[in-house]
Amino acid sequence: MVAWIARGLLVAAGSVTSWFVANDAPNFGLVQIAVGLLLLSLVVSVIAFWPSSWTVKLNRFGKKD
Repeated sequence: MVAWIARGLLVAAGSVTSWFVANDAPNFGLVQIAVGLLLLSLVVSVIAFWPSSWTVKLNRFGKKD
């Protein structure tokens, strides 16, 4: 499961990195890992700082009373 998440992040990082660095450049892997770490930190920060008020509002839409 963790391997799937890591693979998905690296695929996304590879596509973003290819906009700025050529695929056959010697530093492509290093830049890809740096972009992957930035994406990972973005995902973790969104999860950590998700406002609880949004969660309450989203839960109201899901309930069918």
